[in-house]
Amino acid sequence: MKKIISVLLALALVAGMAHAQDKQEKKGGHDWRERVRAEQVAFITSELDLSESEAQAFWPVYNDVQKQRREAFKATGEAFKALQEGADDKDAAKLLDQYLAAKKANEKLEADAVARYKKVLPVSKVARLLLAEEKFRQNQIHRLGQGRGPGQGGRPGPGMPPPGARQPQTNEPSTK
Repeated sequence: MKKIISVLLALALVAGMAHAQDKQEKKGGHDWRERVRAEQVAFITSELDLSESEAQAFWPVYNDVQKQRREAFKATGEAFKALQEGADDKDAAKLLDQYLAAKKANEKLEADAVARYKKVLPVSKVARLLLAEEKFRQNQIHRLGQGRGPGQGGRPGPGMPPPGARQPQTNEPSTK
């Protein structure tokens, strides 16, 4: 009887710890997203070298585009999941069309974003913005590969510039 009670208490303790850890991870998950967004803003600010008036016009537009991107990404993910779950059903054609429509909406969003950016920034800075976003994304991927989570900073790996460092501009395509 004592053995059963001990096992039950141990299970309750483990379950309680797992629940507390899950709550902490959910809370911490929000924190790292905010850190990544803050790093992205700092990186883009550094890369674009915005004047005060450019920054005032640009950031509201950029933040709105980022919100739309998150919503579009979520819609695409949901359409993909529905397609995965129903690919063998009679509704497969409809699910495929929904997924392709979501992907097409993403492409339109990107084209619209560039048009909006051109209204508030010179074209050269819009081009630098697209390059900066990709460079930031690549830096994040590299950091994850180095065992550092997103938004955790630290030293970059060999051959990688520190986050925020400017790269010399060349006309040659990257071989990375």
